[in-house]
Amino acid sequence: MQHLRDEKAALHESMHGYIGLQDRLEGGDEPHYLRHGLAQTVLRDLRRGRWVIQDEIDLHGLNREEARHLLASFLAECLHHGKRCLRVVHGKGLRSPQKTSVLRQLVRGWLAQRDEVLAYCQAKPQDGGEGALMVLLRAQKKPKAA
Repeated sequence: MQHLRDEKAALHESMHGYIGLQDRLEGGDEPHYLRHGLAQTVLRDLRRGRWVIQDEIDLHGLNREEARHLLASFLAECLHHGKRCLRVVHGKGLRSPQKTSVLRQLVRGWLAQRDEVLAYCQAKPQDGGEGALMVLLRAQKKPKAA
């Protein structure tokens, strides 16, 4: 019975509860990813631009195999050089058949599968908006002292 009361209360709160400005700003349908176990503040800071973009890659005009290979090489290079915040431009698909970005979906999936990727979110409008992602990589592993 208590479980049902809790469910009913949670449903009522979600439908009639106060929605603050912060909730409105943080929500949305924009693509995002956060590695399991990390605090939501990591994604929030990435969205808010608290990380400085250290490098970027533009995948416009590439086929899926070229884009996958280039993205993997780019991530490895950035990780090797200790770069943490990246912009990955995949395009909006405006020149694609049916105006759909094939790379947009593929890039999201590829990034979510990479161990070095901690989080990603849609770029701000001035950084590419729907056509780009902001990506946060883990810190470079330090070599163990002998």
